[in-house]
Amino acid sequence: MNVWGQLNRLSEARLVVAQRAARVAAQLARSYEGAVVYREKGRRDLVTLADHRAQEWIRKEIGESFPEDGFLGEEDGDAGVGEALRALRALGGRVWVVDPLDGTTNFVHRLPHYCVSIACFEQGEPWIGVVYDAHREEMFTAVRGGGAFLGDRRLSVSDCGELEEALVAISLAAHVDPASSEVRDLLGLLARAQAVRRMGSAALNLAYLAAGRFDAYWARHGKIWDIAAGVLLVSEAGGVVTGVTGEPLDWERPHCAAAATAVLHGELLDAAAGS
Repeated sequence: MNVWGQLNRLSEARLVVAQRAARVAAQLARSYEGAVVYREKGRRDLVTLADHRAQEWIRKEIGESFPEDGFLGEEDGDAGVGEALRALRALGGRVWVVDPLDGTTNFVHRLPHYCVSIACFEQGEPWIGVVYDAHREEMFTAVRGGGAFLGDRRLSVSDCGELEEALVAISLAAHVDPASSEVRDLLGLLARAQAVRRMGSAALNLAYLAAGRFDAYWARHGKIWDIAAGVLLVSEAGGVVTGVTGEPLDWERPHCAAAATAVLHGELLDAAAGS
């Protein structure tokens, strides 16, 4: 049975809208390639007109279909994320968490590795996740309890159980202090993993982990819109996801350690900690 057979009507309707919104937002973003107008959040932390236009489209599409749902987008900034999630947990409501263009620096440099990430939270946890690879036109979807899919193909993480055989993806902050814990994490992983990749899109890192292309993923400083959909993909594909010290994820401060297997996850934590 594919994902459709395991959805209730509300989840199915939201998944359809999320997929449609992701496809159109990706097309909209691609229309700005080659004529990028951008302003800087910081010298290395970029935001483009494409980010804003894509988010506006997604907000409109979701708002027209589900006006009672909440909405948090990357271009809205961090303010109010914690308060919104706490309120929705208490009320049992739904909120959409969106990164309209994950991999903006890649986009600015015309590197075809970026995506649209859309998650729908219910009672404080991601219930629906969509990651759409804008250039490969790959649609990754997950519904809590219904599995993870690439198109109609059910996904499963790899069976990698040793860090020495693992291809590990890592996300680093836009501004990295050479003396920071992030650099220590990276050095620890480089010393033990088969290889480490910094690809520039957290959502695609997690989608690729769910698909068995990566074996593990590490991010000490994440944002909820970077990882929400991808975390659900990995969990539904059979992977293990926690915070970077092994604790449950805190969506208000979402650092992330994810791996295909429990044994590999333990080795990932040890290596990044320098054990």
